[in-house]
Formats: sequence, structure tokens, C-alpha cells
Amino acid sequence: MSDAQLSAAENDLIARRIREELARRRISRQFLADAARLSLSTLEKALSGQRPFTLASVVRLEEALNIGLRASGAAPQGSRNGEVAPETLGAYARPAVRWILGDYLTIRPSFSTPDAYYAYCTSILWDEDKAHLVFRESERRDAAYTQSGDVSVPHQSGYIYLVTNKLGQYRLIILSRPAISGEMFGLLTTLQSGRGPQLLPVSTPLVLAPLSRFGRGFQFGKVLPDNPAYETCRDLMKRVTDEPFALLGPSV
Repeated sequence: MSDAQLSAAENDLIARRIREELARRRISRQFLADAARLSLSTLEKALSGQRPFTLASVVRLEEALNIGLRASGAAPQGSRNGEVAPETLGAYARPAVRWILGDYLTIRPSFSTPDAYYAYCTSILWDEDKAHLVFRESERRDAAYTQSGDVSVPHQSGYIYLVTNKLGQYRLIILSRPAISGEMFGLLTTLQSGRGPQLLPVSTPLVLAPLSRFGRGFQFGKVLPDNPAYETCRDLMKRVTDEPFALLGPSV
């Protein structure tokens, strides 16, 4: 297909398919335009029929959505060559998830000290060998419990999942999409050390905030009430259930 051969009917078909995908995946036109490296104005005019799609723009949109938009229904050749995550993790294209890459201050309530928080770093990056997003924790004072794993970004739920699977033992974080200022709010489900060798399942609110907001001098570990960052951590944690980004079920 060349640009000259792109008929009005083909334009309408592509526009309708894109609108359906935007609605199904619950993503904005701006989000799609950024992922496809197009201006929002170009995308909006093409979707409204004011300007025809070009072959270059269609290819970029196919790569961003990881679907075929042209009549053949074929996705662009090579689009899965290390650039698209497996379907088990949401089949997201690499350009479409660049916004999540980076280092995040991770905050949750302390399991051992009342009225304290525990803070460490979580890095989200693209693994070239695995061809999908992964996460790695660091700066944990309890280094033996440092986690790493895979990142799932399914379009259906609109949430982000950080999954650790070590020999069948799972740990799961479910996060909202980032707020305007970059924070992601959600829940951590893991195992807490109990008495002796015992491990107990536990779920707790969790926040990931861009580490750049806190400066290089931030002290990881327990954040106690006398820490200058305590109020910031408290306010972020309260947003998880107050807004709410997550619900904690009633205790029995």
C-alpha cells in the first residue's frame, strides 16, 4: 500500500479501528500519539477525516498498538523482534511503555515499627534479552528480601503488575497508572516474617514515586516521625485509600 493508494474507505476503516482500540484499552489520544511519535494534532485530524493517514503514520500506530490497521490485518514486519512483550505480560510494545522507565522511591508501612514507613528504591527498565519490562529493588536495609521480577501492563484492566516468581513462590504489586506528578498507588501482597521460621501472607498499601523528587540525600530504610520526609510519606500513603486507588477489605 502506498500513500497514493490509500482510499477514503481505508482511511475510515483505520480511524474506526483506532477509536475502538482507544476505547477498549482506555488510553487517551495523547498517550497513543506519544507512543507512536506523532503530534496530537496530526492524530486528531486523521481520526476526524480532516487529513488522510500517511503510510508512515499508520506504521507507527501499528507499532504502538501492536496490531495491524491496514486491510491485510498484518502487523508491521519485525514489530515483535525484541520490541513487544509476550502476551502473558500484556503484549505491550516497547515505545508504548517508555513513560514508566526510571527509578522510584517505594514506600509502604513498616511491618515491625508502628507509625513508621519503610522506603527503598524500585527501578523499572527494559530487559533487552527478555524483550519486556522488568523491575529491580535496591537500597533495602533488609537486603536478603530484595526482590526483582517482571512487569505486566495489560490493556484490559489499566493497572500495572510487578510480579516476582521464585520457584513458584509469588509476590505481587498492583499499581495504578501514574498520576500527573508521576506517583503510582496500589497494593503489595507478600509474605511477612512471623515467629521463628513462620511466614505469614500480608497485604499493605504501597506507593512508587519518582525518586528524582526526593533528591540524592534521601535516607532509605525506616522513616520515623522525626524524619523530615515523614509527612510526605504519610501524605502519599493516605492517598492510596483516601482517594481511593485501592480498597482494603474489612477484617473478620
